[in-house]
Amino acid sequence: MPSHLLSLANISLTFGGEPVLTSADLMIAPRARIAVVGRNGSGKSTLLKIAAGAIDPDAGDRYVDPGAAAVYLEQDPDLSPWETLGAFIEAGLPPTAPPAIGGRLIAELGIDPKTPTRAASGGEARKAAIVRAFAAEPDLVFLDEPTNHLDIAAIQTLESLIATTPAAVVLISHDRQLLEAATTETLWVDRGRTHQVSSGFGAFEAWRDAYLEKEAADAHKLDRKIAMEEDWVRYGVTARRKRNVRRMAELEALRTRKREARKPQGGVSFSVAEASPSSSRVIRVTNISKSFDGRAIVKEFSIDIMRGDRIAIVGPNGVGKTTLLQLVTGQIEADSGEGRRADNLQMVTLDQNRASLDPNARVADAITDGRGDWVTFGDAKKHVASYLKDFLFAPEQHRAPVSTLSGGERGRLALAAALAKPSNLLVLDEPTNDLDLETLDLLEETLSSYDGTLLLVSHDRSFIDRVATSVICPAPEGPPGAWREYVGGYADMLAQTGGAPPAAEKKAPRRDKAPAKSASPERTARNAKLSYKEKYALETLPRRIAELEARISDLNAALADPRLYERDPEQFNKTANALETAKSNLAAAEEEWLDLEMKREDLEG
Repeated sequence: MPSHLLSLANISLTFGGEPVLTSADLMIAPRARIAVVGRNGSGKSTLLKIAAGAIDPDAGDRYVDPGAAAVYLEQDPDLSPWETLGAFIEAGLPPTAPPAIGGRLIAELGIDPKTPTRAASGGEARKAAIVRAFAAEPDLVFLDEPTNHLDIAAIQTLESLIATTPAAVVLISHDRQLLEAATTETLWVDRGRTHQVSSGFGAFEAWRDAYLEKEAADAHKLDRKIAMEEDWVRYGVTARRKRNVRRMAELEALRTRKREARKPQGGVSFSVAEASPSSSRVIRVTNISKSFDGRAIVKEFSIDIMRGDRIAIVGPNGVGKTTLLQLVTGQIEADSGEGRRADNLQMVTLDQNRASLDPNARVADAITDGRGDWVTFGDAKKHVASYLKDFLFAPEQHRAPVSTLSGGERGRLALAAALAKPSNLLVLDEPTNDLDLETLDLLEETLSSYDGTLLLVSHDRSFIDRVATSVICPAPEGPPGAWREYVGGYADMLAQTGGAPPAAEKKAPRRDKAPAKSASPERTARNAKLSYKEKYALETLPRRIAELEARISDLNAALADPRLYERDPEQFNKTANALETAKSNLAAAEEEWLDLEMKREDLEG
């Protein structure tokens, strides 16, 4: 077996005068599991297309093992040349592919092969593309955002496929839980270059933060060295007699190095325009039902939604999540039942298809609806150009039509437009689609500090765990259209139901309601609270600390062998380095836990 199936070396590519990749490398070994990460627009998809042979680079070397078969699943596969999903799947399979594999995967993902491609939903098309990719039994699979439009059950099936396939898998995804579970290596695409790290995504973010800190320190040292050289040029004894050509050349080289250095892309900065607080009870629906063509979508569902609640609706594609969301918020009428909503409710919605964005409108007009150049946040105003800059839109994009934006940029713009409108109820349908992980982190923090009420539909398990205070999902043992509510995030729902949604007849526990908010000094003091991310860290750090302590104990035991160095010096050095890393990680985890625990005690005290 070859040492690697594919390699890229010194790849560069320029679009429209702007370099996308300047010096990118990639090495794919047999059975590799590689997460490709980076900001939106960093060139992740472009690099994947080059690796898959879909486009050619301007420069660089690409090697592929002649005997290796590769499959590329793009973000938006085009199914139009085929009449049915089954025909699309069969067209991608080699003659040697066992038919049973395709049939098994079709059954696992719940696809009807007779479905016309023109009538297939985004989720059905994605599932068909996954079946076509894995049933071909390739040696190498490239997956570009494969979880878009998939429900949680399908994502878990994909997770299992990645874990069990003998093929090497290279994966771009914004689904944090999938990346942590499925990958053993990480390729970071940053400022045109790549960094391949021999650890999965679970350990990558700590490595990236340390790398950026070192880079900032090196940049500071470079600034100081330039300042010293400039001081020598102006005041050095040699400079007063004659110019030292070598020193001048070194100074110019330093200036060139600083000038050509590409700084990290700035972070998105979210601001939310909040309206006056709503009443304590935001929504009450009682026994609402809705059917389409005789099929019950929602049956006798009741819920009280209080100010400050953050409720996620989850379930398989086609089960009626968006319908339930629209019924609860009054966007569509129920067949029966009652619904009451606060009189002072100001609702802002983000639909999953981003249909609110006019493709012919200018980017700036999408924020203000074409009315002026200012966005209002409480008593403060912000120019639309400054607001768009917070969301990483370049000045030349402000007057460009929305249709010129990438999928990730449209996702950011839709969020920016929604958050710029005053609200005390945010309704977000698949808000994580096409967003990079750094933007997701900030969105989670922003929603955690939002004083209003949040209703969302999402298939992103990690996002739900970090944001939601309760989860609504179908009751599998109840009648068609029965839905249930559970306290906590997605993992909490699974814990309460033993890994599956509970029977409909069991009474769902109620969550603690958020206290009514006021403008009192006590309310102002309570604004300093643990974010959901901090709460999550406080709950998970003890387990992480215990794992690190066990790891350190094992490494110490290995190093206690007096003959280890004589027998295998390289293994001894690896073990010693691993021990130092584990100790450093333990110290950092203990310090973080202590800081959070002290903050919690201060807030509760």
